[in-house]
Amino acid sequence: MKRSGPLLTLLAGLLLGLFMLSLNATTGTKTASSTYQDEPSPSPTPKKTVTSPAPPPTPSPSRSPVPNADYAGRTDDDSSAVAVTLRDGKAIAYFCDGRDKESWLKGDVRDDGSMRLTGKGDAELNGTLKAGKRIRGTVDIGGGHYAFTADKAKKPSGLYRATAAVRGAKIDGGWIVLRDGTQVGILTRDGEPSPAPRIDPETGVVTVDGQQLTARPVTP
Repeated sequence: MKRSGPLLTLLAGLLLGLFMLSLNATTGTKTASSTYQDEPSPSPTPKKTVTSPAPPPTPSPSRSPVPNADYAGRTDDDSSAVAVTLRDGKAIAYFCDGRDKESWLKGDVRDDGSMRLTGKGDAELNGTLKAGKRIRGTVDIGGGHYAFTADKAKKPSGLYRATAAVRGAKIDGGWIVLRDGTQVGILTRDGEPSPAPRIDPETGVVTVDGQQLTARPVTP
């Protein structure tokens, strides 16, 4: 009976050892390869495309408007006079031989100084402003072709006109006063042309059939 104590103690130790071996076998540490799964590689961040702003468009050089001015001169054959008045891109011109041939012409002036003016009876003036100092061009009227140069006018030179009724007749007069003071003009009475009487270049006053009229500067 006295030996049963140690045996029991030995048996209990043996059972405890077997239990621990069994526990280790069932709860052993897993390897790192079985414990962790491969994490997916992060997707690369797309690069942002930086677009440079487009340069502002370069404005095309703009032409200066044709200045307002008056021009007067003679044809190359010295047979007639031509005057042109420019205002705000518009033009009016007068061709006159001082006897019986005349024409009033109108039209636009382009930014480059060129112009095509037209009048009654298919009359036509084609000209170009040269450096703002003179107009060089041609006039076609009544089957004739006339080249001319009209220089920039300084008052009182320029273009004048007077219209009125005198003693029951319709009066229409046109005058070109040149830089040297020469005047070229035609006065029509009820459509009949004749050389115009001289006007006072300072006041524009002219006497027609005993009646005073005032010729005024012409503008488009």
